[in-house]
Amino acid sequence: MLTSVLHAEIYEQPEAIRRMLDAETDRVAELARALAARDCRYAIIAARGTSDNAARYAQYLMGASLGLPVALATPSLHTRYGARLRFDGALAIGISQSGTSPDICAVIEDARRSGAPTVAITNNLDSNLARAAEFVIPLHAGPERSVAATKTYTTQLAALALLTLSIAGDTTGLAGLAAVPEAMAATLALDARMQEIAGAMADAVAAVTIGRGYHYATAWEIALKLKELTYVPTEPYSAADFQHGPIALVRDDFPITLVATQGAVADDLTTLATRLHELGAHLTAISDVPAILDVADRPAALPVSVEERFAPMTAIVAGQLLAFHLARARGFDPDNPRSIRKVTETR
Repeated sequence: MLTSVLHAEIYEQPEAIRRMLDAETDRVAELARALAARDCRYAIIAARGTSDNAARYAQYLMGASLGLPVALATPSLHTRYGARLRFDGALAIGISQSGTSPDICAVIEDARRSGAPTVAITNNLDSNLARAAEFVIPLHAGPERSVAATKTYTTQLAALALLTLSIAGDTTGLAGLAAVPEAMAATLALDARMQEIAGAMADAVAAVTIGRGYHYATAWEIALKLKELTYVPTEPYSAADFQHGPIALVRDDFPITLVATQGAVADDLTTLATRLHELGAHLTAISDVPAILDVADRPAALPVSVEERFAPMTAIVAGQLLAFHLARARGFDPDNPRSIRKVTETR
């Protein structure tokens, strides 16, 4: 295989998460104690692009583990409309690989001025976002040279999990999180399988990704990677939302990637997988659920099952590999996607 920066960084992810957990577990425990003294009744997260998908993961994780409603911020209200938002009872979190986007910083600056506790999750400690926030969780991902984010996304997920479980005092969950890098390393064994699946998808003119629960974020992130790297228009959906109209898109050989792992929504996703198969979809399943793998045209069996709330960190590895190989299969350079840059500063 020709060398690729993106491919190499996909493989760096298990070690990147180990490094972040080793460096930050004790510090985040202290941060959790500080936040416990504040009256946080909900969280609001400012992010863009891939980091926005990490925020979608936090909506499920913080909601299920802490009972905290999580809202996604609307940065343009701060930078374009001059709105003065109220942050009473909020925990404000800014997530950004570079920490340089002015609109994300504006949300955190306004929240901090209002007296809300603010947390920056970033790979750049010497950034405006890190300076704007009261607390910082560094990602320790190392330089990410590929334009498409991989290791900064999964370390963002791990940082959010570390913060949430520390606030909850969930020692069992923290032990499970510590085992995730090993499961991610095992998932890299799907590399050749995702190359085969990509070859079968090379002529796609449109596609859909589907997840539910914790994997709603995974569906969004895979769709983003397919759009960034392969230029296939790809729409992400919740499995529930997809059945409220968009299922009409399905026709013979229509490519759908379903992400479904063991947990609370596995039965619903099994029913949907069967229905998509009956409708003639060309179904790729990234899954550890036997009934779903059995009906998929292109099963990608996850080699290790992890707790549902950690599965987005393993399943996305298969999705990243799919996007990488599909770009190659379609004759594109995944290290040089057109029209986008590593750092985008929106205002």
